Amino acid sequence: MNTIQVHGIRSYAYHGCLEEETNIGGNYIIDIDVNYNFKSSAINDDLSQTVDYVKIKEIVILEMNIASKLIETVAYRILNSIKKKYPSIEKCKVVLKKINPPIDGDIDYVSVIVEE
Repeated sequence: MNTIQVHGIRSYAYHGCLEEETNIGGNYIIDIDVNYNFKSSAINDDLSQTVDYVKIKEIVILEMNIASKLIETVAYRILNSIKKKYPSIEKCKVVLKKINPPIDGDIDYVSVIVEE
């Protein structure tokens, strides 16, 4: 099994249940792992035969721009959009980190992980 990783995608978005989150927004970091057999594309040196990581980043940014209450919802939207664009992928993993969440205390981030 081969893996394509697109890690550290940064986004500013308006997700959350609190009014300040939907008005002010916040920073997010998204990591994507796609398991896909890209041997043929590697042998043929052909981008059209593999998963284009530029397209992965575009999908992430597009889905991050749709405000939601839960980052769980956003993570599943990203996962489903990637799988729709590339139906032959074997597995996809999305890690969505909300940086400096509005929680009392010193917290770097909260995150959700979805994988199918």
